[in-house]
Amino acid sequence: MRTKSERGRRGFTLIEMVIVISMILVLLSIALPMYSRSILRTKEAKLHHDLVTLNKAIAEYSLDKKKAPQSPDELVPAYLKFIPDDITGRTDSWVWEPEDPQDAYDPNQTGIGSVHSGSNEISSEGTQYSSWLH
Repeated sequence: MRTKSERGRRGFTLIEMVIVISMILVLLSIALPMYSRSILRTKEAKLHHDLVTLNKAIAEYSLDKKKAPQSPDELVPAYLKFIPDDITGRTDSWVWEPEDPQDAYDPNQTGIGSVHSGSNEISSEGTQYSSWLH
């Protein structure tokens, strides 16, 4: 037969539970911002990669065809499999800059010269995504 003091030791006290929950909350408060920062940096790295890829495809198209593409659709599927999403998560937010007529193969028929993000959000570097060229 168990004594009264042996039966009381089977569970956790309220103080022990509060301490454990507090420790878990402290660990979460440290881990969540680090996780959020890593997600943001991953999105920014993807944006940088997509900018390089898109601008490279525009340059290759221009060299091959001796004229700049008139629309992004002309890059698909020969130079790109698809137009990637901007950092906004949409493909329609890219800003397609016209080429400089002085540098164009055909000054009478200018096309797309470069592309940049259409997002005005601030990056982890403190600059707007729309100011990133590649």
